[in-house]
Amino acid sequence: MTVPTTPIALSIAGTDPTAGAGLQADLKTFSALGVYGATVVTALVAQNTTGVQAIQEIPPAFVRAQMDSVFSDLAVAAVKIGMLSQPAVIEAVASGLEAWAGPPIVLDPVMVAASGDPLIADAAVAVLTRRLFPMALLITPNLFEAARLLGRSPAVDEAEMVAQGTALLDLGPAAVLVKGGHATGDESADVLVQSGRDPVWFRAPRIATRNTHGTGCTLSSAITAGLAKGAALEEAVGEGKRFIAAAIAAADRLTIGRGHGPVHHFHAHWPA
Repeated sequence: MTVPTTPIALSIAGTDPTAGAGLQADLKTFSALGVYGATVVTALVAQNTTGVQAIQEIPPAFVRAQMDSVFSDLAVAAVKIGMLSQPAVIEAVASGLEAWAGPPIVLDPVMVAASGDPLIADAAVAVLTRRLFPMALLITPNLFEAARLLGRSPAVDEAEMVAQGTALLDLGPAAVLVKGGHATGDESADVLVQSGRDPVWFRAPRIATRNTHGTGCTLSSAITAGLAKGAALEEAVGEGKRFIAAAIAAADRLTIGRGHGPVHHFHAHWPA
């Protein structure tokens, strides 16, 4: 008798005590999409819907210990990497992934919170690109993150989004999803760029809402959930885009906090 395989996704990221972003948002997304979620904590973040108040780094050796605990016991099918704010923690994550190589990796280069607060030290950006980008199946920068990684100004049109995504391929990832959520216009358009292939666009109506806390975390973890269930990359990105679009559309049904509230991760399961 064949035992069904439970799809497992691992989030390696920082926390959010209000549960709209970070590890908590990743777990919500995995659960909403039918995937079992595991976590490795890289930083404890005191934040809410109005901003980031403090960050407590986790010792690198303990980050690695968490990774060893998870990978030695669970059949992880896909990995999402979020907030990594210090070089030593990045090195610990990279060494852990080298030791437990196998699952596809989605890396969200988290640099600034929705509130505008910085989440990564400048010294860590170079280590992130050198050590982890070459391991990633996909990186998911928004317009501002792509620009910072390249030392350019943010893209102002779709042609420039493609150009910056193509340039980011030179840093080592197999694919780049440049997210256009911070652009203007009636549509929110993201573009998937892969070497030797035509760019693929994923579009959704732009939703007027202030509740955008955790959108980047949620999209990248939704893509990771798709990969954990065996979807090909383009299919997983399409499913992730549809999920985050619906979660944003339902966000105003929630009344959470005084600032940028969270999206509604469980919009398909319970009404607000």
